[in-house]
Amino acid sequence: MAYPYTQFNFLLEIDGIVSAGFTEVSGVTMESDIVEYREGSDPTHVRKMPGLSKYGNITLKRGFTDNAELADWRKTVINGLTARKDGAIILLNEAGQPALRWEFTNAWPSKLEGAALNATANETAIETVELAVETVTPA
Repeated sequence: MAYPYTQFNFLLEIDGIVSAGFTEVSGVTMESDIVEYREGSDPTHVRKMPGLSKYGNITLKRGFTDNAELADWRKTVINGLTARKDGAIILLNEAGQPALRWEFTNAWPSKLEGAALNATANETAIETVELAVETVTPA
């Protein structure tokens, strides 16, 4: 019997470089508009054809470190010199080997959110980045 993969064992790859340390990835969505069409000779129902494809923004979360790569990438957008990058989200099996892969293209950070700070808490400070992507494809 095959068991489903666990969701906590994954990697993020951007421009061929594996980035570890992300605690959460969400928003990996792919959808197509539905175009309804009916020919004059068709009975009283419509045909449904695929229209434009749309891909959701990918949200990444990780603990704050002194690594400023995400902030520097976001600065390229703010400065009008948007650096677009390709990448992949890789789900690993129990042995730590790649099991599933979703590849994305032309990503750029549309949002960077700093941590919620609270002097009475003892949790890790988490930063969030939202990537606008042009395509997502299961590989």
